[in-house]
Amino acid sequence: MLTLAIDTATKVCTIALCRDKEILAEYTINMGMTHSEGLLPQLDQLLQLTGVQKQDIELLAVSMGPGSFTGLRIGLATAEAMAYSWQCCLHGVDTLKAMAYNIQLEGRVLSPVLDAQKGNFYQALYEWRNGELVELAPVEVVSAEKALERIALQGTPALLLGECGKLAKNGLPDFISVAPEALRMPKGSSVALAALAEFDAENDKKIFGLEPYYIRRSEAEELWEKKHKQQ
Repeated sequence: MLTLAIDTATKVCTIALCRDKEILAEYTINMGMTHSEGLLPQLDQLLQLTGVQKQDIELLAVSMGPGSFTGLRIGLATAEAMAYSWQCCLHGVDTLKAMAYNIQLEGRVLSPVLDAQKGNFYQALYEWRNGELVELAPVEVVSAEKALERIALQGTPALLLGECGKLAKNGLPDFISVAPEALRMPKGSSVALAALAEFDAENDKKIFGLEPYYIRRSEAEELWEKKHKQQ
């Protein structure tokens, strides 16, 4: 299956083209460019350089969050428009779950984290067993202390992925390590691999109706509510 994958959940804009589990091409930009500026040119260049025709794409995979509210909306809107135009299947993937596909290593708990602002983190815990990814703890918004506690409860050496700089700045227990930088942040190819593992031919024909996985409300929503309570 020829899959085009998009991840705009963080400051990284990453896309990939895969044929089944073979990564044909991957394009990642982490230069502060807004996703509205960079995503479509990246997609055009990827298809031009690989010679792949739009009509050959069978599955579009898109990262659904948690992550940047604006970034997620841009990625999903782009994926929906392309899936509708190209008449191909569309599948949404949990961002943290996709990040766990960056390191397919058994014997370690994988803890992808993303900055949820105000000293909190989005976190989930996973483990590879016999070639399959198993969720140990679901995505939650947690404090730094709680994030480390959740890992400790697993009783297994762990790797941190994602936006983990703030979490690691004061030091980490010996059983927790930080993943190599090249494997730490979202990758389009991992979104593609996660989507292929979850693919359902019937459900993935539904192009519209996917909802980004925000978990918490945006800061704008919180400010609006606070303002109107005071009136």
